[in-house]
Amino acid sequence: MGRLYQQPERVLGTLYQPAPFDDEDHAVKERDRCDYSVKITLEMAKAGRAPRPVRVYADGIYDLFHQGHARQLMQAKNLFPNVYLIVGVCSDALTHSRKGCTVMNESERYEGVRHCRYVDEVVRDAPWQLDDEFTAKHKIDFVAHDEEPYTTGSGEDVYAFLKQKGMFVATQRTEGVSTSDIVARIVKDYDVYVRRNLERGYSAKELNVGFINEKKFKLQTKMDSLKTRGKRVLENFQEKREGILHKWEDKSREFIHSFLLLFGKDGRLSSMWNESRGRILRALSPPGTPRRDDNGSCSSSGNSDDLDGNFNYDENDMDQPPVKSRKLDDGSSVGTTNGRHATPDTSTTSYYSAKGSNDYSDDEA
Repeated sequence: MGRLYQQPERVLGTLYQPAPFDDEDHAVKERDRCDYSVKITLEMAKAGRAPRPVRVYADGIYDLFHQGHARQLMQAKNLFPNVYLIVGVCSDALTHSRKGCTVMNESERYEGVRHCRYVDEVVRDAPWQLDDEFTAKHKIDFVAHDEEPYTTGSGEDVYAFLKQKGMFVATQRTEGVSTSDIVARIVKDYDVYVRRNLERGYSAKELNVGFINEKKFKLQTKMDSLKTRGKRVLENFQEKREGILHKWEDKSREFIHSFLLLFGKDGRLSSMWNESRGRILRALSPPGTPRRDDNGSCSSSGNSDDLDGNFNYDENDMDQPPVKSRKLDDGSSVGTTNGRHATPDTSTTSYYSAKGSNDYSDDEA
């Protein structure tokens, strides 16, 4: 029970402080406390029957520490119920001779690994290939790595003897991400990152950029800045244009509505015209000339006035031309209406003829 109780305390400590190096006091005490004479088989570890924490070792270069590295260490930490994870990091000299140049130096890579939450201990200057002496010194029970043979051009898998001894446990490699992939992205977009750092205050000398390339990159940066500003201006103009169009549509609807209210078929102006048309027609068309009818009364060619003084008119009267008359040989006149000759009023002629004859007779008397 004491050992099971101490494990959470040790794990919680690594969550609030970096993992210790293998030569620091905490790591040394933990190693001394481990009874390495008790061998733990793979079956015991998987079943959770190990009498002590299972010491699992994982190694690598861990340059540009990324999520692929973190996932590999997480898998190693969770291989068994109670794991003490030791991580070995190769030095610059060994890495450069075996694999090539790194972006980060060894100190940066050590610090990157020891700040990973899954790591309990870090071994600096780890060997390229493990042996019995190293595993015994650090009391390693199992080694975790992906199953692909790791030869680095030598033709021999560096984990072959661990696989033969049953000390190898496979982890899954994270596809699509690696240090080489990240470096390839930087090389591919070299100009972009050089311009980025020049904008952030790095000198051309620090970036190992020549004078001509420096001016070229700065010119490209200014051109991109102008393009960005122009794009923003166009976007702002587009927004204002859309706002103006919306306002114009609203105003046009109001204008069309007002226009129809005033000039439409049932609009105000049409109603006013219908109401005042009679008055306008009376002003432009005076009443026709009165004439006598057979009863001896006078009547106009159109409708007579009302007794109350209101004038009733007929629109047909406006279409007829005025009555014309011409004199006959006997002194009477004939009217012409709409191109037709009117019959002379014989009663009136007879009346005046008779009256004239009587007058003449009186004179003779």
